Amino acid sequence: MQNSKEKLGVALVGLGEYATQQLMPALEQTKYCYLAGLVSGSPDKLKKYQAAFGLPDNNLYNYESFDRIRENSAIDIVYIVLPNALHAEYAIRAAEAGKQVICEKPMAMSMDECSRIIKAVELAGVRFSMGYRLHFDPFNKEMMRLGQQEVFGPLTSLELKNSMFIGDSSPWRLDVNLSGGGPLVNNGIYCVQAAIYITGKFPVAVAANFAPVTDANRFREVEEGIQWTLFFDNGLEARCESSYSKEQNLMHANAEHGRFQLQPAYAYTGLKGKTPAGTMRFKTINQQALQMDDFAQCILANKETRVPAEMGMRDVEIMQAIYNAADSGKKIALNLQHYAPIPVY
Repeated sequence: MQNSKEKLGVALVGLGEYATQQLMPALEQTKYCYLAGLVSGSPDKLKKYQAAFGLPDNNLYNYESFDRIRENSAIDIVYIVLPNALHAEYAIRAAEAGKQVICEKPMAMSMDECSRIIKAVELAGVRFSMGYRLHFDPFNKEMMRLGQQEVFGPLTSLELKNSMFIGDSSPWRLDVNLSGGGPLVNNGIYCVQAAIYITGKFPVAVAANFAPVTDANRFREVEEGIQWTLFFDNGLEARCESSYSKEQNLMHANAEHGRFQLQPAYAYTGLKGKTPAGTMRFKTINQQALQMDDFAQCILANKETRVPAEMGMRDVEIMQAIYNAADSGKKIALNLQHYAPIPVY
């Protein structure tokens, strides 16, 4: 059954840096959805962004009043942009309120939480999408096409690195009870994604090790850095790294007839790509706008998203295996074939 609306209303749950600096501007560019509501524990933030976007009082919620969102027909989609430990709670509450759900990465803190989200979504009869913006970015889609179609021959190896200096703007990321992990779950998840969507295959094993700690006081609870290798059944290896104490942003795919790459690869803007045939050239787009519009179109047309809950759960399983491999010093086998097929581009 198709939705009769032409544009869908989105409520942002959590008004931190990503919501206010990336998603709000994106929602001014979307064609199939718009900013309709806000959820925050900060009255000042609610008042500030209400004024900026001309939102009515009854489209503003705090975390105690959130469940009343079920009564608001102007809000169709709830976008969870909270610390990772709150993803499951609010995704489930949103689904139980009858709202469609987008959740930022990682999907949840554990496989059990992922399962509970999926069950709630199925029981409510709503749709769920991961906030995997790079699936809609033309440079990353080209990497998918080149790798999956073996345009430059079979892949021989991958090098994937995504790191940043953590700074002080998001202290919750260093609190394991709120984040669930360090750079792996924040930045490294993009490398996990890239390894799968470039190859079009699931890894079958992983080996990993934690980087040396240079600031023991700051990184008491989460890793400062981590390196891991994903192994595929055809012998291909994807060597990956993520850190909170350096800057890295690259995606190198080595194939039989040369390398194709993005550097930077995972940023919101300014991506640059090269192939043996020359420089990649794509028009400037807003990744988040395309991501949210795609989900809105899925709801309007009653079709499946390319970035479903099962994909989010799959990535949580892989990241848990990476941590297990680093903790144990052993190679950990992966059995991911029960997950949905990888989107083909």
